[in-house]
Amino acid sequence: MIKFQHKNLIRFATSLLTRAGLPEDRAKITASTLVESDLMGHSTHGLSLLSPYLDSATKGKMKLSGDPRTIRDTGASIAWDGQYLPGPWLIHEAIDLALERITKHPVVTMTIQKSHHIGCLAAYPERATEKGLMMLLSCSDPINATVAPFGGLEGVYSPNPLAIGFPTEGKPVIIDISMSSTANGLINQSYAQGKKLPHPWLQDGKGEVTDDPASFMENPPATILPLGGQDAGYKGFGLGLLIEMLTSGLGGHGRADSPTDWGASVFLQVFDPEGFGGLENFKRQAQFLAEASLASKPIDPGNPVRLPGHRAMNLRDKQKKEGVVLNPSIVQSLESWGEKLGVVMPENKQS
Repeated sequence: MIKFQHKNLIRFATSLLTRAGLPEDRAKITASTLVESDLMGHSTHGLSLLSPYLDSATKGKMKLSGDPRTIRDTGASIAWDGQYLPGPWLIHEAIDLALERITKHPVVTMTIQKSHHIGCLAAYPERATEKGLMMLLSCSDPINATVAPFGGLEGVYSPNPLAIGFPTEGKPVIIDISMSSTANGLINQSYAQGKKLPHPWLQDGKGEVTDDPASFMENPPATILPLGGQDAGYKGFGLGLLIEMLTSGLGGHGRADSPTDWGASVFLQVFDPEGFGGLENFKRQAQFLAEASLASKPIDPGNPVRLPGHRAMNLRDKQKKEGVVLNPSIVQSLESWGEKLGVVMPENKQS
């Protein structure tokens, strides 16, 4: 594994994206979001995505300039057509607008149809929690159908992640989970590295569970089991359908339209606790639940209960000091794009 200073990686990724045609401000936001994901340990959605983003940008699949088109704006709810603009930049623009509107409305809800891929959802909620707000963020990919409905063999929808961030009296809680047993990124990464998945999260064409990512490449391909697997996957199936309706349903565009471009349908919602029971009471309830969870007697004394997002935030702090760890395969991809676009790869901190 190779380490780099995170600021050097942001500068490098920004330079690559600007060479690919993005305006510098949009390139920097996109680069910073990807590096943030690596800082938090979400390596499948960090700089590993830079290569496909650059490929989209250079081939005209990612729109490089312009603004989202407003479909409808009621004040507390806004619907955008993202026109396949860079996903991380679109999400930050949407959060900016939501934070502006939350001063007038206790809940602000936004949808974005036809966004380009938005990266790791965990990279966004702290923009709300640092202001004492709660955020929900979800997305689906209308051209991806790798998750099977409960009891089915063929993929119908995408892993459909949901991120939630809420403040406590200490560190915020940041939840980022998919409505499927695993995500496409981990399967592809495991396959490229010749590794098995941590658990049998797939089912092959005959309905047998497997941990072999190579089955995902077969014909017919294996499918991802809904959250809960073959035992309780009806729960994950229901949640997956919910995400589809929050994103593509409310957004007004999705798989029913047979899109052909890689992208995302997005749902974003911000809550101001002051519009309900008050921020002080919200934090009091959140802190009580956090402390009770941490105090729960662990199954393994060496592995105590931890709150969602805290390991990622601690890792981020550590890697900002010691360097961001990247897999050699990601480094090779970055070096290749550096040579192609004329950008010098930063020196690694240590190997």
